[in-house]
Amino acid sequence: MPELPEVEASRRAIEVHCLGKKIKRSIVADDSKVIDGVSPSDFEAAILGKTIVSAHRKGKNLWLQLDSPPFPSFQFGMAGAIYIKGVVVTKYKRSAINDTDEWPSKYSKLFVELDDGLELSFTDKRRFAKVRLLKDPTSVPPISELGPDALFEPMTIDQFFGSLSKKKIAIKALLLDQSVISGIGNWIADEVLYQARIHPLQSVASLSKESCATLLKCIKEVIQFAVEVDAECSRFPLEWLFHFRWGKKPGKVNGKVIDFITAGGRTTAYVPELQKLSGGQAAKLAGEQTKQMSKRKGGRKDDDVDEPASEEEETAEIVKPKRESKSKGRTKKPPSKRNSKESEDDTGSVHSDGDDDDPASEEAVVAKSSKSKNGRESKQGGKKKPAAKRKARESDESDDQDNGEDEKRKRGKVTNDKQPKAASKKIAASQNGKRSTRGK
Repeated sequence: MPELPEVEASRRAIEVHCLGKKIKRSIVADDSKVIDGVSPSDFEAAILGKTIVSAHRKGKNLWLQLDSPPFPSFQFGMAGAIYIKGVVVTKYKRSAINDTDEWPSKYSKLFVELDDGLELSFTDKRRFAKVRLLKDPTSVPPISELGPDALFEPMTIDQFFGSLSKKKIAIKALLLDQSVISGIGNWIADEVLYQARIHPLQSVASLSKESCATLLKCIKEVIQFAVEVDAECSRFPLEWLFHFRWGKKPGKVNGKVIDFITAGGRTTAYVPELQKLSGGQAAKLAGEQTKQMSKRKGGRKDDDVDEPASEEEETAEIVKPKRESKSKGRTKKPPSKRNSKESEDDTGSVHSDGDDDDPASEEAVVAKSSKSKNGRESKQGGKKKPAAKRKARESDESDDQDNGEDEKRKRGKVTNDKQPKAASKKIAASQNGKRSTRGK
């Protein structure tokens, strides 16, 4: 928006109301993004006192021919529009300016007052339009690079088919290419493809001459009708896709579901039930959709097959999500490695073992039961006693159970009462002394 019908409605309004009138006053916005290649003051001086001789259009571009050059040229972009005070030019979808807004609008880029008091303004709310001052608009870009105008220079079927037969791009992208046919924009492309029952992604080279003839006929009919009603969309036929394509959620047209895809770099509305890909493109698209669905599901290998390779794989896939939900950012160690890590931890922190059902060793059970703020001392003490010494100690305790029971109670008291490290050392020294006495 706006497209050929909207720009043509502006041209006709100027032709009816402004020809033969002199520019009495002008105001050009200080907006270098829209006012292209000329300062506001130079622009104003160049058109002041000039008479509007005619209004011209090609594609989605409009220019005013004055009684001498240079001429104001307008590339409408996505929201450009011509307004004439007191005159209804056109009311197209998503018009930026309302009748109740201030005049001239704060979005005005070129305001002109004519000698009979009539006022004209070119506005652009989104600032994608271009307003230029050119000596010969038709000899320089963008107008010089445009293809045949879809309304004023209709192509024959042979010309149209010949221009498409060597192209390998999608048909929607080609229709949006202004160097091929000028004037067709997003909504017209969607409309004519819907009426011709052609999928927007269908390769141009794969279209038959019959399909091209149908498409060319739809282009002519849609554009001519839209121009006849001055692009007033409320007067478009109710069965047109136009009335149902503006929402982002799927709707229905004539009872058929509308879907949205990206084609030619633009959001595209189409009816899958009526607009189907033909030939090898259908199989290719189905394959791409399957891959996209697999990626959305997480890219798991078993998404592309009917059954897992084994019962173990099926079980693993069921269990896997549960484990991942506990801690995505943590890599789990086997129980024995985690317990070893806990016994060697120099930070004094206690790690959770809640995920383990079976401890790897008896030491792990002791370590779990003696967790406390000073668990580091208990773990370090356990680390210093090799297996051989533990066996010797157990042998000594079997010879003298009373002494052994006393020693166990002492060790339990140190752990439970959270005694300092020095107490552990005294107990160890006492044990060594008793072992030496027994040995003698």
